[in-house]
Amino acid sequence: MRPDTRTRVIALEAVNVQREGRDILRDVSIELDAPRIAVIGANGSGKSTFARLLNGLVAPTTGRVSVHGVDVQRKTREVRRRVGFVFTDPQAQILMPTPAEDLALSIRGASRVEVDRRVRAVLAEHGLQDHADVPASALSGGQKQMLALASVLITRPSLIVADEPTTLLDLRNARRIGDLLLAQEAQVIVVTHDLELAGRCDQAVLFDDGRIAASGHPGEVIAAYRRSCA
Repeated sequence: MRPDTRTRVIALEAVNVQREGRDILRDVSIELDAPRIAVIGANGSGKSTFARLLNGLVAPTTGRVSVHGVDVQRKTREVRRRVGFVFTDPQAQILMPTPAEDLALSIRGASRVEVDRRVRAVLAEHGLQDHADVPASALSGGQKQMLALASVLITRPSLIVADEPTTLLDLRNARRIGDLLLAQEAQVIVVTHDLELAGRCDQAVLFDDGRIAASGHPGEVIAAYRRSCA
C-alpha cells in the first residue's frame, strides 16, 4: 500500500534559500500529498535545491520544511531514514567496489542472513544478479543508475526523491528507470526535464526563478511551462 494520505504530506512554509548573497528559492510555500509528483522548470530555477531540502542536504535560510509530519531541520536523521534520494549521476551514490557490496552497505545493521537475502532479491528484481560481484565501474550507464536506485529502494523509504535520474541515460534506459520510479508504493518526487515522464505523474510543480510558478494537474502545468518558454 502507498503511505497513508494523512501522513505523506510534504510541507514548505515561507522557505527562502540563499547562497553567497544570492536568492535560490524565494518565499516558497506549498503542501504536496499526491503519490507521484513531478518537479519541472528551467535550469537554475530552483528545482534541485527544492529536492535537496526534503532530506536535509540543503537547509532553508528561513522558513520550515516538514516531510510526513517530521521537521527536517530538527530531526534530520529521522527524515533521512524515511527519504531515499537518487542523484542525477549514479557515481555520486555508488560507494562500494561491487553491486552486492553497495546494496549491503545500504542496509548495514541488519543480520548477515537478512542482508544476504535482501541483496540477492534486489539484484534479481532489477536484473543485476549476473553483475553482483563485478566491479561497479564496469557497469553500463543504465546499470549504474539502476544500482543507484536499487540502493535506495532496498532501504524501503516512504518517500523517494529523484533529481533528474534519467538525464544521463539513453531512451530505453530512461524509460526503464521512469517506469520503475512510478511503480513504487512509496511516494515519489521526480525532478525532471522529461515532460513525458512528468505527464505520467499525479501532480506537477513548476519552478521559475526560485519561485513556484504553477502547481496542479501535470497537463496544465506542463502547458504553462511550454508557454513560458515560447
